Amino acid sequence: MKKNFGKKVGACVLAASMVLSMTACNSSTPSNTDTTTTTTKAKSDSATEATSAEGTSAEGTSADTSSVDTGSAAPDWSAYDALIDEIRTTTDFAARVDLMHQAEDMLMDTWAVIPIYYYNDVYLQNADVDGIFSTVFGMKFFMSATNESDPGNLKINIASEPDYLDPALTSSVDGGCLAVNTFAGLNTYNADGQLVPAVAESYDVSEDGTEYTFHLRESKWSNGEEVTANDFVYSWNRVIADETAADYSYLLDVIERKDDGSLAVDATDDYTLTVKLVAPCAYFLDLTAFPTFYPFTLQTWNHNESMIYVKNDNYYDADNVTINTLEFMLSDDDTAIYAAYNSGDLDFADTVPNDEIQSLLNNPEFHIVDNLGTYYAGFNVNSDMFAGKTVQQAADMRHAISLLIDRQYIVDTVGQTGQQLADTFVPIGMADGNGGVFHNKSYYDAAATGADQVEEAKALLEGAGYTFTDNGDGSYAISPALGFEYLTNTTTNHVAIAESIQADLSILGIEVTIKQEDWNVFLADRKSGNYSGMCREGWLADYNDPVNMLEIFTSDSGNNDMQLGK
Repeated sequence: MKKNFGKKVGACVLAASMVLSMTACNSSTPSNTDTTTTTTKAKSDSATEATSAEGTSAEGTSADTSSVDTGSAAPDWSAYDALIDEIRTTTDFAARVDLMHQAEDMLMDTWAVIPIYYYNDVYLQNADVDGIFSTVFGMKFFMSATNESDPGNLKINIASEPDYLDPALTSSVDGGCLAVNTFAGLNTYNADGQLVPAVAESYDVSEDGTEYTFHLRESKWSNGEEVTANDFVYSWNRVIADETAADYSYLLDVIERKDDGSLAVDATDDYTLTVKLVAPCAYFLDLTAFPTFYPFTLQTWNHNESMIYVKNDNYYDADNVTINTLEFMLSDDDTAIYAAYNSGDLDFADTVPNDEIQSLLNNPEFHIVDNLGTYYAGFNVNSDMFAGKTVQQAADMRHAISLLIDRQYIVDTVGQTGQQLADTFVPIGMADGNGGVFHNKSYYDAAATGADQVEEAKALLEGAGYTFTDNGDGSYAISPALGFEYLTNTTTNHVAIAESIQADLSILGIEVTIKQEDWNVFLADRKSGNYSGMCREGWLADYNDPVNMLEIFTSDSGNNDMQLGK
């Protein structure tokens, strides 16, 4: 899922994507990962740490990065698409791990994706507030919170005006956090990060792992109407409908299709739902934590200002909802949010100004939690900046730029909360779907990128047709001129990272123009490829399996901001 606030972007699809949390994953070992982060109140030692710190098999295929000029500098992406299809359908789980490593190799060979660091998350929480919990997927749950200073009420900032409230359409973390507090699915997560029943009281699974039968509890919508299995049949099929145009429609490819193209999902009676999968998927239950039924209802929405949610007494678990009112401040202005928190107008703030982080590290109200995801920058592979270049030359240009980015400086001076440098796109700690951990290599020395890599970067650019003149001060002039636009949203840490990259690239005479846009405009432009060079990115895993990080770059994915195969 795309993460916005504070240090984030990219995504977290609430336990598998905001379009139904149905995604393709095939694993012989069920997930037992604890998906709730442990809140760490920053101590003095963390301050020290932060400042130092399909068809035939696709095996053996790679993206076309040959030096043959095909008229386009963008790589042929059909092999990658075929590889992801094979990953989704294979039942050889050891081979599946190898296929996913091949996919990451293929992705990284393009250098269209530039990992910076692996995510963590920070937020401010009033000392009188307790019971809020967060998952490694970036979802925050408020319904069981308590507030001693204002019992039954919470004033919260998550982000600015949400892109969507429709769970089938939202793909950002802010939309996800709103959804998990206003909807519930067949399953959900508890405060310990464990998957627990929600609308479904129980389920049965076939011996071959491809058919699930869910037994629903009797429950009601906020208007008093019964929630039935047919509601799930409708909502899941709506996600794959062309007219819905959901970014995450590809995630439902794990479910079989009927002859008419609809999903193999049926209501055998009002309270029994059957689902047939293409292949066994150990994470399928996690993916059913998609919200379709709500503990709160939206009472008031003052656009670009506030939203007020009130408790839904028809919610099946209403007795355990301790909050009567959730009031959301809609803003991505870090300074205004911080001021509102300090004045008591907010009980919870999911972002802080970058300049305030150091002063907050010893504050018990400042929390640092683990996430499972990667902050990165990405290139539009169809950008005019690669015009006239071969596929390999364009990849070498991007590779050179990646080498120039001082990741350690970004973590030390911008992140400041002990983020781990990223040397892969799939984050460290992610399971491999076969009982192990996926990470097994580094694509570069992340601690050494920056000034020490200038000569290697220069050589790559020279191979792409550029020449350099030494300015005598450690910097160079480049010919022909090379410059591009870096697109970001407006929160302070993202702008600071853009400025750091701008400075890093200037040593070789590369001119970077930073373009800032409001969140919703930024999302639309990035998704459509309406940016001329590079953009800031981030992806929080929707579930603990590498394919979630890899399938976002298929040609038909609505989350393929790099425009690979498009």
